Amino acid sequence: MAVTDTLTAGTPARNSRDIFFALGIVVILAVLFLPIPAFLIDIGLAFSIALSVLILMVALWIQRPLDFTSFPTILLIATMLRLSLNIATTRMILSHGSEGTHAAGYIISGFSQLVMSGDFVIGLIVFLILIVVNFIVITKGATRIAEVGARFTLDAIPGKQMSIDADLSAGVIDDKTAQLRRRELEEESSFFGSMDGASKFVRGDAIAGLIITAVNIVGGIAIGYFRHDMGMAEASDVFIKLSVGDGLVTQIPALIVSLAAGLLVSKGGTRGSADQAVFGQLGAYPRALYVAAGLLVLLALMPGLPMFPFLFFAVAMAAIGYLIPLRHRRRMEEEAAIAQQETVAKEDEEKNSVKASLRTAEIELLIGKQLSTKLLVSHQELAFRMAKMRKKFASQYGFVVPEVRLTDDLALQSKSYQIKIHGTVVAEHQMRVGELMVLLGKRDVPEIPGEEVREPAFGMRAYSVPEMFAEDLKREQYAYADNMSVLLTHLSEVIRNNLPQLLSYKDMKALLERQDAEYKKLADEICTSHISYPGLQAVLKLLLAERVSIRNLHLIIEAIAEIAPHVRRTEQIVEHVRVRMAQQICGDLSEAGVLKVLRLGNRWDLAFHQALKRDAKGEIREFDIDPRQLEEFGQEATKAIRTHMEAGERFAIVTAPDARPYVRMIIERLFTTLPVLSHVEIAKGVEIRILGTIS
Repeated sequence: MAVTDTLTAGTPARNSRDIFFALGIVVILAVLFLPIPAFLIDIGLAFSIALSVLILMVALWIQRPLDFTSFPTILLIATMLRLSLNIATTRMILSHGSEGTHAAGYIISGFSQLVMSGDFVIGLIVFLILIVVNFIVITKGATRIAEVGARFTLDAIPGKQMSIDADLSAGVIDDKTAQLRRRELEEESSFFGSMDGASKFVRGDAIAGLIITAVNIVGGIAIGYFRHDMGMAEASDVFIKLSVGDGLVTQIPALIVSLAAGLLVSKGGTRGSADQAVFGQLGAYPRALYVAAGLLVLLALMPGLPMFPFLFFAVAMAAIGYLIPLRHRRRMEEEAAIAQQETVAKEDEEKNSVKASLRTAEIELLIGKQLSTKLLVSHQELAFRMAKMRKKFASQYGFVVPEVRLTDDLALQSKSYQIKIHGTVVAEHQMRVGELMVLLGKRDVPEIPGEEVREPAFGMRAYSVPEMFAEDLKREQYAYADNMSVLLTHLSEVIRNNLPQLLSYKDMKALLERQDAEYKKLADEICTSHISYPGLQAVLKLLLAERVSIRNLHLIIEAIAEIAPHVRRTEQIVEHVRVRMAQQICGDLSEAGVLKVLRLGNRWDLAFHQALKRDAKGEIREFDIDPRQLEEFGQEATKAIRTHMEAGERFAIVTAPDARPYVRMIIERLFTTLPVLSHVEIAKGVEIRILGTIS
């Protein structure tokens, strides 16, 4: 009911507006044929001038040409209005011109007196100049711009339509946006096509004005001389004044509308009102203003030239050139402040939203109250060392690990901390706040008050003493670490043990994007025909699980391209990649160019070989070993490995290529960080030192 009432109430107003508009067009047409009194001519001429000024102001302030699509229609109506008034004034001048200069109304008389200063020769010259300016300068230029704009706009329509369809197909825009852009494209083509034709109205108006004025002068002198017995001089003076006054009253609005048309079509792709476009671009270069000011100063100092005008504008330009950067800087600061406020507000909103509670940090360090108070003074150093640690991981392993979120957790014990990966606690430790952790190794406990503990990162023997005994420890050459170093070492080792979980699909795609174009193309080829992108990510994760750096990603892509067409299992692809990266793997494990290895004895080589069950094609289908053998191997391996580890030696276990993944599977449960190599992964030229045998 409310909608019906609204429509009913709005219909009479709309209909009355349509009726008034139609009546206005009929009145304009009636003026062409019916004689009208002088005061109505004055009203019509005043309305013509007011309409032309309104058109110019709208053309100045619109943001883009398509915001004034009704301009061709308005231009036609304004032109028809001026021509009808011109015919009416012609009829009045020729009929009553003998009565004096007020015969055609006071506006024409006033313009003739104001512009001509009583001399019709001056008025005639001014009128001809206005005709030249309007017809040759403004109208011709606007017509050419409209023609070129219409041609290029129509030529560009197919390409723009294809672009809209492509964006719609790619999902960049939705159906509604595509419809709006198509409608805007149609409006643009229609507008520039209409402007091409409407510009001819302006040219025709200028020509018609010139012809009508000439007819008025010749016809008026003839009528005054032959019918009203006026002298030639008197007839010439009266009718030339009236005719030129009429021409000026007509040509000034025509000139204004021509200027509006020129401004409209010359805006092109510039957005914003004309003052923003002009002043924004003219004033955007302070150095240009300084140069112009310097030239004006030189002109002011020239003998014979007036100093004040040049000096005034020189000072004005220099002042503008000085103020523009200040204003620009102030605006940038205001925009930055507003953007920061919006960012903070958005972050607060996200933090307090329900969705924020569902989002978990990839790496999070939670600190108890007392430990947080201890590290509070060193928060900046803690952040710096964390950033440095991430850079080290990036250079060592080939990808940037996520940022560590630092959180104070009152629910924790006051001296404890927890390390979470993807929201799951993977490590925690209770710190002895204010004490130093002495790393003992094989050394005896120092004769300093303290308590024997375990180092959290590697489980090594350690001894916790108060910080006041630091000098004593230095004197006895004990290695020790403060609370922050212990925490960061533990955090670093946890991250190193969880590298596969921290390599996300997004990180993997970013790594591929940073590769050279040839390797990006190679990766696209193998990931579309032989292996998927998640499959490539799985290969990288398996490498990181054994702490093999992926910094040489181009070599990994090459190796995958070699083997992917022939095998499907990710484990088999990884083994081939490891062989191709043997030089890097051995280089990372070597010390002073020497690779120390611990071999499996013949007994265990044979046991693992017999445990590998193969199918008819010779491929391994399962690993089946007697649990008692597995337990015995673990005991012997633990004994041999721990002996060399306690000696502080860095080494790797070497086994047969087929058994390597399974030996690694067993060893990583006993010694997480111990690398396991196959014989084919030892690069050429690497010096090997055999430490012993597990047997």
